[in-house]
Amino acid sequence: MTRTIRIDDEVFAALQALAEPLVDTPNSALRRLLKLDLPASGGTPADQKTDDQGEAGFPQYGLVEFLEDGRLKAGQRLVWNRRNLRREYRAEVLGNGNLRVEGLRVFGTPSRAATVIAGNQQNGKHVWCTEAGVRLEDL
Repeated sequence: MTRTIRIDDEVFAALQALAEPLVDTPNSALRRLLKLDLPASGGTPADQKTDDQGEAGFPQYGLVEFLEDGRLKAGQRLVWNRRNLRREYRAEVLGNGNLRVEGLRVFGTPSRAATVIAGNQQNGKHVWCTEAGVRLEDL
């Protein structure tokens, strides 16, 4: 459910300062500020298992099945081309099935990464593609 809130100009300016231009929405900036994008266990990133790159880990789901059956490889690059915004996002598949998005952070699923980027619900298997242009859902 979407709700409308009213904030004063000073709060909005502070929120803008926390947001990454053309990436964050007010909602995604607030979610990051309020730490609502942490793993479901409720812990902090420091409490979580880390991958081989030292990033905060998530439960092993997301792209694990793609790695296990060979449809993807650790280190493989994925692309989301948002033509209407003239913006391209790039990500790397990690060995534990997570996705590291350039300029952002590590996400547990491609859908979560796309949803945070877009500021609204997205199907990550529909929007993320291999560098060859094949959607995850078509692999």
